[in-house]
Amino acid sequence: MRKLRTDIKCGRKKFMSKKNGKKKNPSLVTGILDITRSGIGYVIAEGRSNDVLVRPNDFNKAMHGDMVSVQLKQSNGRRIEGVVEDVIERKQIEFIGDIEVNENFGFFKPDTQKPMPDFYINAKNLNGAKNNDRVVVRFLKWDKGERKPEGEVVNVLQAKDRNDLAMKEILIQNGFPLEFPKNVLDETNLLNEAIDITEMDRRKDYRDVLTFTIDPADAKDFDDALSIKKIDRDEYEIGVHIADVSHFVKPATALDEEGYTRATSVYLPDRVNPMLPEKISNELCSLRPKEDKFTFSIIFKINNKGKVKNYWIGKTIIHSNHRFNYDEVQEIIESKNGKYVEEILHLNALAKDFRKERFKNGAINFSSTEIKFQLDENGKPIGIIVKESKEAHQLIEEFMLLANRTVAAYVAKIKIDKKPIPFPYRIHDTPDEEKLKPFVAFAKKFGYKFNMNNEAEVAASFNQLLKDVHGKPEQHVLEQLGIRTMAKAIYTSENIGHYGLGFEYYCHFTSPIRRYPDILVHRILYDVIEKNIYPDKKMEEKCKHCSAKERAAMDAERAGNKYKQVEFMMDKVGEDMEGIISGVAAFGFWVETVNEKCEGLVSVKDLSDYDDFRHDDSDYALVGLHTGKKFRMGDKIKIKLVAANLEKRQLDFEWIPNIESLKVKAAKGKKK
Repeated sequence: MRKLRTDIKCGRKKFMSKKNGKKKNPSLVTGILDITRSGIGYVIAEGRSNDVLVRPNDFNKAMHGDMVSVQLKQSNGRRIEGVVEDVIERKQIEFIGDIEVNENFGFFKPDTQKPMPDFYINAKNLNGAKNNDRVVVRFLKWDKGERKPEGEVVNVLQAKDRNDLAMKEILIQNGFPLEFPKNVLDETNLLNEAIDITEMDRRKDYRDVLTFTIDPADAKDFDDALSIKKIDRDEYEIGVHIADVSHFVKPATALDEEGYTRATSVYLPDRVNPMLPEKISNELCSLRPKEDKFTFSIIFKINNKGKVKNYWIGKTIIHSNHRFNYDEVQEIIESKNGKYVEEILHLNALAKDFRKERFKNGAINFSSTEIKFQLDENGKPIGIIVKESKEAHQLIEEFMLLANRTVAAYVAKIKIDKKPIPFPYRIHDTPDEEKLKPFVAFAKKFGYKFNMNNEAEVAASFNQLLKDVHGKPEQHVLEQLGIRTMAKAIYTSENIGHYGLGFEYYCHFTSPIRRYPDILVHRILYDVIEKNIYPDKKMEEKCKHCSAKERAAMDAERAGNKYKQVEFMMDKVGEDMEGIISGVAAFGFWVETVNEKCEGLVSVKDLSDYDDFRHDDSDYALVGLHTGKKFRMGDKIKIKLVAANLEKRQLDFEWIPNIESLKVKAAKGKKK
């Protein structure tokens, strides 16, 4: 098999000497500083197989999670050490903790498991905080020669309850501010929502074409709409209309800088932490029904066989006739009855054609289980719903995919001095060969074969596996392990295509209200259309930032879901349950409950009464040395919930052995 790509060329940041403009020597590396509880730091450096050790005295005002440049020291033969030369980007600028207030100043102690210095708070920056208050403090500066960083109190936390405080802490810990700065809100309030006649003249008017939105029932930020117009017997004009956020959010403004800093909205179980102020996300740009709105659109001419004959891209003005939610559209699809039924059924038929063609061309049909919490008026979970991807969801998904890849392919054709325009592609690399091999060997134990001759055959093998495994006991484990072999999708200006979707060109164009890369795409696309292109030399740096913030948002969302899982399970401590082993490590295995879809750990220490278990990573299992008892990923077992710790966001289970296991234990005891 040709060697699969494992190193995505992300246009690594180049540090230049101020004196002569040449690259510095290779002993200067960049990476993320990870500070352990003991206080020692490790920099996960780009292009290096081993981390660089950094001692506390060499942090040079860097904090945990910061992106830093590190000057390497001479190796002592054991481990490469380094000194932080510069902090490139702070992971976190706001912190939660307690404040000690004296007469003219205060000291703030961040609440974190990682070693951090206290903050000095000048009296003018206390902003009403009193001694022992729990507060949010924003990092201001850390001057040369100063032992402590300086900050300001931005919020005195008077959380309504434990849950509210926990969600706020999750956001802060992952680098997302709780509130927008005053200058950003002031700038937002000056934005005019009136439809300007001059601006209308620059746009195509689609207000007389049937247009509607399809979103979750609780959505408020409607950033995409579909229009449909029959041209003749077998051709339709179908528009994908996206909120024109870039019309309101201009470069080099406080609003734009804040949007870039956040880079994404964060969706927790009981709230949304938006990328942009609500006046923009829920009012000015939201494609609400019965309102004229500015959009950036792609108008496709598509025949009845699902073939795109041609398309037009440009700025438009639309008027949404109706707001659907997914359940309403699904009911129309299933019953073949309801508002705009003919148009919805036609769009769905086209979407099914697009989907079939995607998988035929190498897209991988992975699906993962998502859950949604039913919350009471206080935000406490009272139920868990497994979200299904039905035809209504897939209808929107396929048209958004079509729009995204069309934009990426359109911009990719444009060259400046024979070079491609810096552009935030959304890329997905091929599977890592080292992860793929053990998965292929594991799947073979269940009778599933893989062709690893090339990337296309790997994709075809995945799709055949997913089809063959459907409804079988091993479905869950093989789907989950298959997903784990996949590379992570990222933003980069160096396009290598999107392997999972099977697209040569792909970007994010369709959600500018909640993703900053989409705003970048809109701006570049408009410049291309207007033939007024100024290549952004910092595009790769912006792509890296957006990718990092996306990962941080995912971490926050996982933490929020985990908190709600633990909160939901607290009154079930002591109950027996059925679960499926969802992961295995040397120290134990994780189990996801069948009914609640909540995950917890069975510690190997709690299994010591039955046998001495060892981790067999090739079989994704723990195996008893004496009994041969095996706990393998995907196995269904009985467990008891023994602890639910909200602070640690952790569930602890105990294995409930069956009678046969007890007999083995008894026999083992007799031998002793």
